[in-house]
Formats: sequence, C-alpha cells, structure tokens
Amino acid sequence: MSQPTDRNRLDGEASPYLQQHADNPVHWQPWGEDAFERAREHDVPVFVSIGYSSCHWCHVMAEESFEDDSIAAVLNDQFVPVKVDREERPDVDSTFMTVCQLVTGGGGWPLSAWCTPEGKPFYVGTYFPPEPRRNQPGFRDLCERIADSWADPEQREEMKRRAEQWTTSARDELESVPEPGDADDADDTGPSGSDLLEEAAAAAIRGYDDEYGGFGSGGAKFPMPGRIDLLMRAAARSGRSAALTAATGTLDGMARGGVYDQIGGGFHRYAVDRQWTIPHFEKMLYDNAELPMVYLDGYRLTGDPSYARVASESLGFLDRELRHADGGFFSTLDARSRPPAGRGGGRGNDEGGDGEGDAPAVEGAYYVWTPEEVDAVLDEPASSLAKARFGIRSGGNFERGTTVPTVAASIEELADEYDRPADEVREILTDARVALFEARETRPRPARDEKVLASWNGRAISAFARAGDVLGDSYAAIASDALAFCRDRLYDEDTGELARRWLDGDVRGPGYLDDYAFLARGALDVYAATGDPEPLGFALDLAESLVDAFYEAADGTIYFTRDPDASDDDTLFARPQEFTDRSTPSSLGVAAETLALLDGFRTDREFREIAEAVVTTHADRIRASPLEHVSLVRAAEHVETGGVEVTIAADEVPAAWRETLGERYLPGALVAPRPPTDAGLAAWLDDLGLDEAPPIWADRDALDGEPTAYVCEGFACSPPRTDLDEALAWLTDGE
Repeated sequence: MSQPTDRNRLDGEASPYLQQHADNPVHWQPWGEDAFERAREHDVPVFVSIGYSSCHWCHVMAEESFEDDSIAAVLNDQFVPVKVDREERPDVDSTFMTVCQLVTGGGGWPLSAWCTPEGKPFYVGTYFPPEPRRNQPGFRDLCERIADSWADPEQREEMKRRAEQWTTSARDELESVPEPGDADDADDTGPSGSDLLEEAAAAAIRGYDDEYGGFGSGGAKFPMPGRIDLLMRAAARSGRSAALTAATGTLDGMARGGVYDQIGGGFHRYAVDRQWTIPHFEKMLYDNAELPMVYLDGYRLTGDPSYARVASESLGFLDRELRHADGGFFSTLDARSRPPAGRGGGRGNDEGGDGEGDAPAVEGAYYVWTPEEVDAVLDEPASSLAKARFGIRSGGNFERGTTVPTVAASIEELADEYDRPADEVREILTDARVALFEARETRPRPARDEKVLASWNGRAISAFARAGDVLGDSYAAIASDALAFCRDRLYDEDTGELARRWLDGDVRGPGYLDDYAFLARGALDVYAATGDPEPLGFALDLAESLVDAFYEAADGTIYFTRDPDASDDDTLFARPQEFTDRSTPSSLGVAAETLALLDGFRTDREFREIAEAVVTTHADRIRASPLEHVSLVRAAEHVETGGVEVTIAADEVPAAWRETLGERYLPGALVAPRPPTDAGLAAWLDDLGLDEAPPIWADRDALDGEPTAYVCEGFACSPPRTDLDEALAWLTDGE
C-alpha cells in the first residue's frame, strides 16, 4: 500500500512553527480538508500535533521523535500526520485541548491527538518520550499499538465510539448555552457583577500563597493578571486588607523572582517552582502586555513606584525586542538559544557542543549568569554588589552552575553589608545593570517568531495606551503606531474583515473573536489616550463586524468562530466559545465588556443589549465559578453598574489632567474626550457617520471655553467641572 502522504508539505507554510518542522522526515501536512481527505482515501487515522514556536517541550519532542527516521516511518506509513500552529489556529487548539482536559484532567503543549478521518479524536495526550519512561508510554510503541488497533475491525469500532463520546462531551462544553426553556427561568438582570467580583476575590484569597505570592502552593506558578486585577478592585471597593495583600504580594513575588528578567525587563512565561525563581524562559507578547497593565494599576492603587518601573521596563522590552520597525508587535522569543562562548549548555535535551558559541541551543542560555561572567564585565565593588543583589553565586540556582538572576538582597541590606550609603549602592547597581545588559546583548540571541497577530497586538496596544498617562506620551504614540500597522495590514476597509496574522507580507485569515474583540478594545484605548476620534471609529467598525460574524441572537452568545456554514473550514467538530481566562483573557468576556463600553457612542443600545444577553445567558456558569471567568465577571459588573465614565470637553486634554488620570485608580473607567463645542463635535459626528451626538458626548460642551469634565458612575453624572479633581471627588462624595 502506498503511503497516505508522499512528502512533508510544510515548506509552503509561512508559520515559523511549521517551518521548524518543514525538514522533518515526518510527512507533515498543514491542517485542512486535504489532509482529512487523504486519511479517508487511505483509511488511516490522522495524527494531529499542536504547538508553537517558542514551546520548550515541543522542541524536545521534535528532536526525540519527529526527527527520528524510524519513528517518522511509522507515522508516514500508518497515519496522516498534521502539524498545527496553535497561535494561527486557536480554534483547532481550543477544541482539541478541551477534549484533552476532559479526558485526562490536564493539558499543555505539545498537544498530541489521534483522530478518525472525520477529525474526531480517540486518543489524546501531550508530550510523549520516544521510549517508555516512568509512567509514560513510548511514542513509537504508542503509534504502533494505535495502528494495530485501527487495523482490527472490532477495536476500530470501539475507537470510533470513543471518538463520538469524547467529541459529544467537548461539543457540549464548548457550545454550551441554556436551553430555551431554561432561559425563561434566568434572572432577567443577569448575574450581579458586584457580588461576583467579591466572590471571585474571596476565592483568589483562599488560593493565595502568603509566603511567596501567587496562587497555589506547589509546582509551577503562572502569572494570573486577571486575578490580581479582581483583587485590586475588591480591595479598593471594600477596603479588605487581605485582597490588597494578595494582590501586592503577587506583584512583589513576581517582580523579585527569576520569572521577571532582572537584567533586561519583561516577563518569562511562567515559573516552574513555588518561589518564582526558575522560569520557562520563552517571552510572550501577551504576558508582557497583560502584566504591565496590572502593575500600572498597582502603582495607581498603592503609589509604589516600583510597580511603575516594572511596567515601564516590560513595555520597554516589547518596544526594543518585539516591535516591527513600522509599529506592529511580533509574537514571541524562544526559550532556547546557544550558550555564549566559554560556557557549556543549560537545561534542555541537547548535550555536547564545544562551548565556543556553536553548542546546541538550550533553554535559558541567554538569560543566566555565572560569577565569572559577571566578573568579566564589572570591576569592584560593582561586581560584588551585582552578584549579591541578583543572587549570582558559585553553584548557581540553575543547570550547570549558572544562576537565574533574582532580587536576592534589598538596597538597604547591601548598604549595611558593604557600609555604603543606599543612594550610592543604588547608583552603582543601576550602572552595573546597564553594563550586564550590554554584555548580554553580545550573546547568541533566542529566535523570534515574527508573526503579527491581531489579537495579541490588541492587548499590547491597550497596554501602551493605558501607560501613556503614567509614563509619558511616547507610550500612547507607540500604541497608535501599532494600531495603524494592524489596520493597514490586517483590515479590509471595504468588507470590514479582519485577518488574524501578518508575517512579512503574508496575511492569513479570517480573524477569530479574540482578534476583533482585543483589537477593538485596543483602538478604544488609543482614542481615550490621545483624543483622536479615528481609532474610536475603527473600534466601532470592528465591533459591528464582530457582532455580524460571531453573535448569535437565538443563542444569546458570541462564538469564537464564525458560523460553520459561512466558513471555508468545516473540519472542526465544534463551534467553540471561550469562557475562561487562560494565558489571555476570555475573548467572550472582553467582547461583552467592549460592546458595553462602546454602547455609549451609539444611540440604538444594540451593543449594550448584546452584552446583557451574553452575561445573562451564561449567568449560571459565571456564578458557579466566578474566579475562572474573570473577564465575564468584569463584563457583568460593567453591565450592572455602567462603570465610570469621564467625558472631557476640550481642544486637548490638559497635561495636568492626564497626570491626574494617571495617578488615580479608576478600574475599568472610560475616558471620553470630545471637542469643546457642539460645532466642533459636529465634525466628529460626520466623520464617524453618526446622525446625532451619542449619550457619552451629548450636551457636554465646555464651560466658558475652559476644559470641562463630566464624571458618571452607576448611570448618574456629576455636574460639569472645570477642575478635574473636583469632578473626580464626586465619585466618593456624591456631590
């Protein structure tokens, strides 16, 4: 019998992850109907492998199994092997990951699934070693056993029955909406956002690690910015010290640990230990967008300048290392790189190399240090102070005697130990850090995945836009440039269609819900930060397209993918919704909240009604586990309370007012600049295609030609004020 696939077909794919596998002896096929048609033609299962370019264990499995000729022969002879970049196809990843989590209780990448020729998985897992190891089956043996079982008619029928059961369960989870009869019994107002926020915060406090910060007391720790945000909101509202302690303790723990790049700024993906010391070293765009936003709010809430510094350094990392020259943001930096000359390898599957710059790539090589490497860069006393500050010592805390820098000693402790003034120690360490960074820049760099994803760029745009009032106008300018990049390269003005990905001129689409929702929110944030109505118009256009493509009125929900009847890809077994916050916020929650925010700029209430429908439809789900549905909780709260709105009528928002807004903790607040006169507003309305002033701008012109603020909360508004502090005081005084 001929092989189901005659060659590896990834050489024509633009995805950096797929290109990493284009030279494998495995005859990989890209996801699509052609691959499943081949499986049906040859009557063999499909092996689906899902990962992403900076995934450490994806690299390991590739080196151990997918580059092995004998294992490749089994895959090529007995299966149609399909490679999927989860960042380009989040819909495929979501459906298969749901099956994996339902069946195994866990998940992760690489995600491995064996499917019927109809695309229904009957065996799932994550990483498999090439040969049996501990409690894991060997990948080679597993493939051979599955192929033998498929060849047996009775076992094949059992595999098909299992596939039907699993996909039915996953479909029920992903497509879950109340039955029509159940909707009549739902609370017409949806869940109480305020109560849900308090419940979620209480659950987060129960899971808080009061020794090291973060959530959970064993194993790996992931940044959970949504939980930190809820804790800060709850602390500000109720004054609960436990909520504030959990929020700041987590911010502090991450900022002190190795999960934060102490030399160059920015966050690694997660820590493998409870203390936040040893990270998985990949750096993702989304982490370094989400985390600065909560650090900035931490600064606003507490006044601690160290939080603003962490936010600034993280955004500086994005600007320096993940920004396209024309403004958009790339996706990731790999965890692995070749070790610098004179040092051996680090953690990873690779061994060998001569240590002179051509050793195999290993995880963390770019970021870790030995005492000798510090001494080669710095003179005394800077070398000793830097080693003490960052915990760089003989034997290290990582592989092969290297150290992941952490904040091991405070400035005050070092001042006492070295008998020097604290200001002098701080100055020496500032200069030392710059010197170490410059030395690190000469090392072999981690690979960069240069996909520009609409969704992740939307979050980065929001982060830079919201940083403008705190850190300076240049941040808002970066947000504007990134938004223009995405609009020029990913958006079709004629059709209103948004593509998902741009890569060196190659565009892949269509976009998913997160692309529309996150970019619309980013555009809204750029308008708020700059007072430019053009980004607002773009946000409204994206929201219109989002509703048209993803909202189903009959179901009262917004799906992650388009209607399958209107899609070119009918190979998926479910139309998913994204309920929970994972490494990025729930697109369903962000979409609902963004529609509620944008409703103030319309006169028909359609967007608000859709947001209300979503939180009402999923009220029982949100109530059952509010901590797992952070973005939906925020959407429910905004629908219930109307949030805080600050309309400013002025030719330009005064710099002092921007500074005030940057210092005040106003979570979820919408700043809505408008021209000072109705005549000026008329030009904006014309540009936006509006027949009349929307509620957020109507009858809110400037007093006596002075910049004027109107502050609203809970669907009630303050009198107009030409002093912003007086206007904001209304929020607490109610007068």
